Amino acid sequence: MRLTAAIAKWQPLRHLGVIFGCLIAASSINLFVVPSHLLTGGVTGIAMIVYYLAGLPIGLQTLIYNLPLLIMSYKLLGKNYTLDVIIGTVVFSICLDATKFLNAYAPANDLMLASIYGGIFNGIGYGIVFRMNGSTGGFDILGAIIKKYYSMNMGTVIFGFNCVIVSVAGFLFGIEPAMFTLICMYTNSIVTDKVIAGVNRRKAVLIVSEKSKEIADGIINELKRGVTFLHGQGAFTGNERNVVMVVVSLTQIAKLKIVVNAIDKNAFMIIVSASEVMGRGFTRPSRTKKIPVEDQLSPETEMKIQKALNATD
Repeated sequence: MRLTAAIAKWQPLRHLGVIFGCLIAASSINLFVVPSHLLTGGVTGIAMIVYYLAGLPIGLQTLIYNLPLLIMSYKLLGKNYTLDVIIGTVVFSICLDATKFLNAYAPANDLMLASIYGGIFNGIGYGIVFRMNGSTGGFDILGAIIKKYYSMNMGTVIFGFNCVIVSVAGFLFGIEPAMFTLICMYTNSIVTDKVIAGVNRRKAVLIVSEKSKEIADGIINELKRGVTFLHGQGAFTGNERNVVMVVVSLTQIAKLKIVVNAIDKNAFMIIVSASEVMGRGFTRPSRTKKIPVEDQLSPETEMKIQKALNATD
């Protein structure tokens, strides 16, 4: 019952996030992309080509072109997936036509600026939608169907369809707009990935040292971060030792290096990016406890660390 209640509570917030993301993406298209005669990917890109040729509303076209895809989605991907897609598709289509007035307020007359900033804000909008586990329909549906039945990479499928759109745009409107459209699409995909991965990035650190216990104590004392020991064994020497694992914020990396170097200059460190970290101390409040006497650093080690830290100030 608790889980059901939590899911029910989350749904309205998720739908608000999808609406907000659709509004940003649609505003970006009408503020940067359309005034510069550029395109976006997917079904919206096809709708924009027809808009440039015949003046038909982009949002209405997007909704109409998505109808056969939604029927395919319902039959092949199921009711739950299709319901989410319908919400995103309808909201995005409405936002596209509702924000059309922004065409008159285009802040960039330069094609390069329009393609870059159009891609950035478009990516932010789509990223928010996808982060909320939503979808705006279009080629995402085709990609999901092909991935399910043919085990092809979804990104590759969508990229292939977008290449066809860019080729058609190059034939109809000239090579220059098509080239700037590619810049817009590329920027869009990069920013979308960044938003989905999350901007709250952390670093996961593995430390191999003969003084793993002292290093762990130093991290707990100085960085106030929890530490985990992993069992390790040297393949060549056969020596067993503890590997220190800790997750820290980006700003704590420099201090972590100082602490480790002060305790053991020969320590082996591996630092890798962690795109998303969940748990106490990051997404939940930490419960700080007093460090037991046996886990506190010796005065000599504490003095050595403080001397190293002071040298960097």
